[in-house]
Amino acid sequence: MAISLSKGRAISLTKAAPGLAIVQAGLGWDPRETAGTDPYDLDASVLVCDANGRCLGEEWFIFYGNLQSAGGAVVHAGDNRTGDGDGDDEVVTLNLGALPPQAARLIFGVSIDEASARRQNFGQIRNSFIRLVDTVTGVEVARYDLDDDFATETAVVFGELQRSGSDWNFVAVGQGFQGGLAGLIAAFGLQAG
Repeated sequence: MAISLSKGRAISLTKAAPGLAIVQAGLGWDPRETAGTDPYDLDASVLVCDANGRCLGEEWFIFYGNLQSAGGAVVHAGDNRTGDGDGDDEVVTLNLGALPPQAARLIFGVSIDEASARRQNFGQIRNSFIRLVDTVTGVEVARYDLDDDFATETAVVFGELQRSGSDWNFVAVGQGFQGGLAGLIAAFGLQAG
C-alpha cells in the first residue's frame, strides 16, 4: 500500500521498497472546466541536480524537448498536451543505478505552457499529484496530492528524490514559481534557450 504524504514530508524509498532500482514517477492534474477559455497544456519535467540544487547540465534537464538523459537514466514518456483522462498525465522512468554519482537531487516540476499569454495559473488546476511506482512489482510506493492554491504560480515543483549515500528519499515539495518553465529551471541554475 502506498504511503500518502503531506507537503514537506519524506519517505525512505530504500525502506519502503527494498531493492527498488527502476521507478516510475506519474504526474497528473485536471484543468478547470470553464467554457470559453484557452486549452491548458501542462508539461512535466525532471532536473537532475547536484547536492546544492544545481542542474548537472542541459542534458540532465528532461522535458518534452529532451525526452532522455545520457545513458537512459531518466526517460520521459512524452508530452500529453490535453491532460484528458484519469490517472497519470505524464510519466518519467528513472533507473536509479544508472544515475551519475554527483546526481543527488531529482526535481519533478510541472509548468503551464504559454501561461502568461493565456492568463493561466495553477490556481486553475485541480487534482494535482505525483506518485512513485515500483516498475517490477507495479506497486505504488508513495503519493503526494497537492492541495495548495497556487493562484499566481505558473510552475510547481511537485516532489523531489534525494540521495543520501546509497539510500533514496522522496520528499513532497509543493513549491510554486512564477515565469513558467523558464522560472522553474532558473531556480536550478539553467537558462531558457
